[in-house]
Amino acid sequence: MAEIPTDILDMHCHTAGIGSGSECFVSDALRNSWKFKQYLRIFGVKKQDIEAKGDLLVMERISNWIQESRYVSGAVILAMDAVYTNGEMQEKQTEVYVSNELVYEGCQKYPGLYFGASVHPQRNDALEALEKVKEQGAVLIKWLPSIQMIDPANPQLEMYYRKLVELDIPLLTHVGDEDSFTSAIDSLSDPYALELPAKLGVKIIAAHVASSGSRDGITNVQRLLNMMEKHPNIVADISTLTQYNRRKYIKQILNSDTLNGRLLYGTDHPLTNTPLVTPWQFLFKLGFNKCRQIAAIKNPWDRDVELKIALGFPEQVFAKPKDYLLD
Repeated sequence: MAEIPTDILDMHCHTAGIGSGSECFVSDALRNSWKFKQYLRIFGVKKQDIEAKGDLLVMERISNWIQESRYVSGAVILAMDAVYTNGEMQEKQTEVYVSNELVYEGCQKYPGLYFGASVHPQRNDALEALEKVKEQGAVLIKWLPSIQMIDPANPQLEMYYRKLVELDIPLLTHVGDEDSFTSAIDSLSDPYALELPAKLGVKIIAAHVASSGSRDGITNVQRLLNMMEKHPNIVADISTLTQYNRRKYIKQILNSDTLNGRLLYGTDHPLTNTPLVTPWQFLFKLGFNKCRQIAAIKNPWDRDVELKIALGFPEQVFAKPKDYLLD
């Protein structure tokens, strides 16, 4: 087993806002879903505390956890732009809006946090917004196509992609099916839809190694591998691969020559705080004592790192986010 590395950058970490001191919001559908209370719990906050202290409280808690971690020294905090059509924000179609302004402010205020911006390509000011967040130090752009209603294959996005290349800023985009929201258009997160930005030279980070769902009888993991064999500018992150519904792909991912040297460490926080990622699901692989030792770790980042190391992810995966995003 590899030694446990230190000074790790988690390049896939979420925050949230309910409109307390910011323009962020959560849709009524999500607020009324059982998932809303669950998300607050795993973020480690209460609704009344956010209302009293403001939306930045979530990022403060993340920063505190990072400062207490033995292994992880930083986290990229991801904004989430609203849905846009014809240049205008569509609030009624938006489940979650986490503004760039909130995330930028929190990253300036709290140690160990890095700005992960989100700019919908159908905003009227999309190109100007990309330039602005780059100037503010954004290390990547985040998309969740199936929720933000973005078609990556749309040829009208060519100028947007060329701006990403010009600014040398990677695009972290969800691929594979999405089940964290109340609804999703999963066809928009097909790995094959990344052909256009990949051909144009965009640096693409495929979230979760597409480890959910299939299309046309081919798993999304295999569809992503097919794309990566064609395009060396595509890499992938290992966030939430230890989740119960994704774990079946770990062996394939670890044994893939295509993915060698092209995996980045991420958590998808706060999803690592759910029972779906318990080490006990790997009891027969890790043994009772190792599962008990990992399960007893209080810090969620340390627990995630130790579990992924125990499962066989190599040290280079944990070092790569800093090399890829900060150097």
